[in-house]
Amino acid sequence: MSNLAMKLEQQRQEKQNHQQIPVSEPIIIKRRATITPGEKLLMVLFVGLFLFGAISIVSKSYAVYQANIDIQKTEAKIEEQTKLNSDLHVQVEELSTYDRIWEKANELGLKLDQNNVKSVNE
Repeated sequence: MSNLAMKLEQQRQEKQNHQQIPVSEPIIIKRRATITPGEKLLMVLFVGLFLFGAISIVSKSYAVYQANIDIQKTEAKIEEQTKLNSDLHVQVEELSTYDRIWEKANELGLKLDQNNVKSVNE
């Protein structure tokens, strides 16, 4: 190589050295992040599944709530009917006493005749 060629080569190398960023500074490359169609599909699926799960949980909770209300109403009806049955049972016991039957028989004109009474031996 000739002396002129050597000088041109050195000048080119010096220009390249001046254009390079010093090593102590970090290199920051700004790139715009893009979302691929596959990632969009995955996000839509995730959001859809999340909404489906949330709606199903809320609807099942509401169904359980309604079932509990029905159970409580049925239990209240059962308790009311049990109370009515016990009151009627007490009333039957009061009305079926021997003295009351004897009074009603006398009111209707029935008389106790020992000859017509048959006893049953056990």
